[in-house]
Amino acid sequence: MDHVLDLLDRSLRRCPQAPSYCDENTAHTWADTAAAVQRIGTALAALPGGVLHRPVVLAAGRTAAAVHAMLGTLAAGGFYIVLDVAQPPERLQAILAQLDPAAFLADAENLPLARQLAGPVPLLSLETALDAAPDPAKLAALRRRVIDTDLAYVLFTSGSTGQPKGVAVTHRNLLAYSEWVAAEFSFAPGTVLGGQSPFYFSMSVTDIYGALRGGACVQVLPRRLFSFPVQLLDYLTARGVNTLYWVPSALSIVANWKALDYTALPPLRTVLFAGEVMPTAKLNYWRAHYPDAVFANLYGPTETTDICAFYRLDRPFAGDEPLPIGYACQNCGLLILKDGAPAAPGEEGELCVRGSFVAAGYYGQPEKTAARFVQNPARPQYPEIIYRTGDLVRLNERGELMYCGRLDDQIKHMGYRIEPGEIETAAFGQDKLDECACLYDAARDRLVLFYQGRRDLAQALRARLEQRLPAYMRPAEYRRVRQMPHNANGKVDRKALHNQL
Repeated sequence: MDHVLDLLDRSLRRCPQAPSYCDENTAHTWADTAAAVQRIGTALAALPGGVLHRPVVLAAGRTAAAVHAMLGTLAAGGFYIVLDVAQPPERLQAILAQLDPAAFLADAENLPLARQLAGPVPLLSLETALDAAPDPAKLAALRRRVIDTDLAYVLFTSGSTGQPKGVAVTHRNLLAYSEWVAAEFSFAPGTVLGGQSPFYFSMSVTDIYGALRGGACVQVLPRRLFSFPVQLLDYLTARGVNTLYWVPSALSIVANWKALDYTALPPLRTVLFAGEVMPTAKLNYWRAHYPDAVFANLYGPTETTDICAFYRLDRPFAGDEPLPIGYACQNCGLLILKDGAPAAPGEEGELCVRGSFVAAGYYGQPEKTAARFVQNPARPQYPEIIYRTGDLVRLNERGELMYCGRLDDQIKHMGYRIEPGEIETAAFGQDKLDECACLYDAARDRLVLFYQGRRDLAQALRARLEQRLPAYMRPAEYRRVRQMPHNANGKVDRKALHNQL
């Protein structure tokens, strides 16, 4: 295979009437998806100059049609960028300035915004594109001009300087990654994934392309349901969702409300999570209700397509015990480097990744690419690019990778280097604690633990951390928040908390 749509062809032959991408209002089979992709691809290819090897900007809601728009862009030979339409206009303009797009593709709801942003760039309505008469011969000719190192999409992440970075992911990246994830977690006809992640977030890649590879179904979940955990669980049951891949914050919402105690349990057999540290106490709540399900902690930055390491839970963990991130995915190489050389056994070092999951680099930003996508120092004899994650890891006594924090998140306090994640892990076993985040107040040289939970929790947290952490790691201040802020990807918004210091 050398084109992502080879996966669609295979699922179409294998199970044409099996469900593919579904949302609250629509349900599609693989035959429906293939037809929609042909129509959208034909409409894009008919634009002046076409979109071959060029970027197409998508402004669309969380719908099955939006997934068809992504695949339709690939059918026309282009690569797509999904906009987070809720972002400030300045950030959207900064993204567009880096792209020079060939076209905008927008659904009816986002068409007014797309008109404001597109300027002279051709703008195509998604609804209009879905009415186009397909031209299979033209699309076949375009596909022959695409090879596996051509781009499939660019996904923008935050940059340390405030300038968004566009991670450029190829067809080869998606083919390699989807092969691993579908095989490892048995994505096949009959697998129904409950899609929580926004389409501009890398975790959605596992849903979309894992399903495409295995002929599974993705039920795109309405965002509003995550404010009503019991309704969310009822929705999963009604739609037959049996596989979750969510950020820990979303799983924690259900645990915080003890929602699994109040409704019929959805038929879950696989629960995957990634994107941030999973509070073990919250995970234990899920495991108690699903003792026979597969639970796995997945780890990976956007620059490795989605995931490069994973750990299937195979033993119990205490509520304040950190989870491993485990082992390398198949056909993915991991290195732990310290000062450019392999770290000693058990020693902390920077995790670096090699192999086909590693993205091509940052779109239009060669200096940032050169800083992170570097020559493998262990193999200087020939060119091999590895990605420097900036994450610190070590091997535990079982040979499992343990996440130790970020190189750039380290705090020097009272002469010691401290990782805030270690403080948070120690706090998470406290009963009635919903969420917490530890920040460093540099102006006052003190650690501050923000937490969501019971009003009288500060004293119990202080006592707990006194028992578990050395004096230099204990927060000086415990600050309760009514609601922990989250960013659009569902992670704790540490920038918003910093503004409260």
